[in-house]
Amino acid sequence: MTTSERHLDADVLVVGDGPVGQTLAIMLAQRGWSVTVVDRWPNPYTMSRAVAFDSEAARVLASLGLTGYMANETEPSGRYVWQNGEGEVLLDIQGERRGWCHWPDSTSMYQPGLESALTARGAHLPTLRVLRGHEAVAAADLGDHVELTCTDASGERRTLSARFLIGCDGANSFVRDRIGTDMHELNFSHDWLICDVVLHEERTFDPNNLQICDPSRPRTEASAGPGHRRWEFMRLDDEPVERLNTPERAWELLDLFGVTRSNATLLRHAVYTFRSRWAKRWRSGRMLIAGDAAHVMPPFAGQGMCSGIRDAANLSWKLDLVLSGRADGTLLDTYVTERAAHVRHAVRMSVDLGKVICQLDPAAAADRDMAMRAARERGVGRGAPRASVHPLRDGLLHGGAGARLTGSLTPQGRVRRGEEAAGLFDDVIGVGFVLLTSEDPRPHLDTDALRALERLDVRVVTVVPADADASGEGVVTDVDGLYLPYLAEAGATAVLVRPDFYVFGQAATATECSALLAELGRRLGAEVPVG
Repeated sequence: MTTSERHLDADVLVVGDGPVGQTLAIMLAQRGWSVTVVDRWPNPYTMSRAVAFDSEAARVLASLGLTGYMANETEPSGRYVWQNGEGEVLLDIQGERRGWCHWPDSTSMYQPGLESALTARGAHLPTLRVLRGHEAVAAADLGDHVELTCTDASGERRTLSARFLIGCDGANSFVRDRIGTDMHELNFSHDWLICDVVLHEERTFDPNNLQICDPSRPRTEASAGPGHRRWEFMRLDDEPVERLNTPERAWELLDLFGVTRSNATLLRHAVYTFRSRWAKRWRSGRMLIAGDAAHVMPPFAGQGMCSGIRDAANLSWKLDLVLSGRADGTLLDTYVTERAAHVRHAVRMSVDLGKVICQLDPAAAADRDMAMRAARERGVGRGAPRASVHPLRDGLLHGGAGARLTGSLTPQGRVRRGEEAAGLFDDVIGVGFVLLTSEDPRPHLDTDALRALERLDVRVVTVVPADADASGEGVVTDVDGLYLPYLAEAGATAVLVRPDFYVFGQAATATECSALLAELGRRLGAEVPVG
């Protein structure tokens, strides 16, 4: 009996109802797939772990319908400064309010608020259901479908079936254990005391985010969204965890920043051990992992949750194509290839930053300060740091000489269609495959290219100058003057953009455009039913 003949409980089962599992579930449900999410805890966790997301993650969240949440419950992270123990500035980064994807370079948020917004969005999707208080205890890949057994609080067991099982269930992942993979360890970890605080009166912080690289006690002050702030203090080598992890010690350390019981409420204190590792295998047949189940990293590049959101964005559209029979199952291997490479870069960068920040040796710290001071005098310590995310180098990509945009993240600006008001590109065009072009190639495309356009529902979008007529089919004006220079500087008349906003490939002529579309169709495999 095949899956087409057997009743399944869902198209996709997701274990873990945190931000990554929620994002993946919503993206699949928005495409019409039935998704069941199970989580062992009866209620969402009420304390914040992550405190910020980047411009790309904000773009993904906006595609889920969370623009209202971001407008009302978040704030741009703003300026980020590193100081030494004497208060000397070693690094000064001014985050842009309009980043590469239109949203700020970094946005500060209170994680329970984000999870509530995701839960509310999911509740409006009829094909998405969430089963809380259900702990996964067994899983099996039966070739044409998967089965997951859970127990509820009373001990009652139930078995759920689906075509795929995705583990978004954190660093101690059940699904990762079922896949059976070792972790690649970078062996860099430290304990930090996390203090989440609400101040009784509004206070201006300049910089809004501060890293004090003091060998006597490295410490951090950061925005955690409107009305919330976080302070973090590194555990010293000879300091017992149990002595550090007390409310009395938390208040003693917070007093270094003028935060006391009289002017603030301590929501929580906890000693957190950050680690640096990733799974060697992310997939076994119909079981895959994402987020902390696949990778964990130090917090210093702010890429932990963002990397998980990228996992969800990458995996969701590939699952959509496989589930609909427009691609064969090997497409899911490119999820592993692409995301594992991104994550390795992000983890290593986070470790490099951590080695600078977590320096407890006074002599080594003095050498560090001297090197960073010299770099700052040369202008290195100003502006933005090197990117924590780099272009894709391998996976579902079109190569070729001079394809400088291939594998890179596309920018986002405002466009206008006809007489409509100007809006963000994703809002005006929608999310999916997009052929972004300065010259409509459709009259010159061959049969294979036209077939790929139809099969993959590729939106052809022709961008014209802001003062030009945009009344034709698929024509938009480049309101911000962003897209036409973007294409011209790369020597392209068109780029084929994937649903996760990364460039599959670029073309300079209509002939190259035909080849680009045809290759995408071939790379996705035969159009056959799956399972």
